[in-house]
Amino acid sequence: MRMVVRRPLARSDLPHDTAALARYLIGKIVVRELPEGIASGRIVETEAYVAGDAAGHGFRGMTPRNRSLFLERGHAYVYLAYGISYMLNVSSEMPGIGTGVLIRALEPLDGIPIMRLNRGIERLRDLARGPGRLAMALRIDRSLDGLDLCREGPLWLASDGRDPGEIGQSVRIGISKDADRLLRFYVRGSPFVSGSRSLNP
Repeated sequence: MRMVVRRPLARSDLPHDTAALARYLIGKIVVRELPEGIASGRIVETEAYVAGDAAGHGFRGMTPRNRSLFLERGHAYVYLAYGISYMLNVSSEMPGIGTGVLIRALEPLDGIPIMRLNRGIERLRDLARGPGRLAMALRIDRSLDGLDLCREGPLWLASDGRDPGEIGQSVRIGISKDADRLLRFYVRGSPFVSGSRSLNP
């Protein structure tokens, strides 16, 4: 049996274009190192928030809250949405450009008992299906904001070389500005993808 090796994503391998990065991250792995063990999931859904995007947090410029979005590509930007759910984003372009990729859903891989405890549910499909759910499952909060995701640590991005399968593309979910742009990417046929069936043909 071949041993699967996971390696941190090299920053030099990350596309400079935000939409290209959102597609590239499909099939990669989010790894969370916790005191009780490692929890991880394969990325099955992302959304790109590109330069000049009215729906992006960097649209009006840098603030203390969003400064991690303006870091070199491959850093974590974590924010609290509606005072309820944390969201994990990956900064996506050159330093000073406030663009990013929202990680929307994961297929759970490692540490499933940890994720179930964090989420307070048993159903595997729902552990990390949606950005708020995945952040809760992996215990991601603002303490991880600004972290370099291209090196091993509390939170990092990995590849095991697996082909993600067929990638679909659609409009983004839950936004009102620039809502018609096809900047959401997902694994076709994955039960772990969020959103309605009409968005996941």
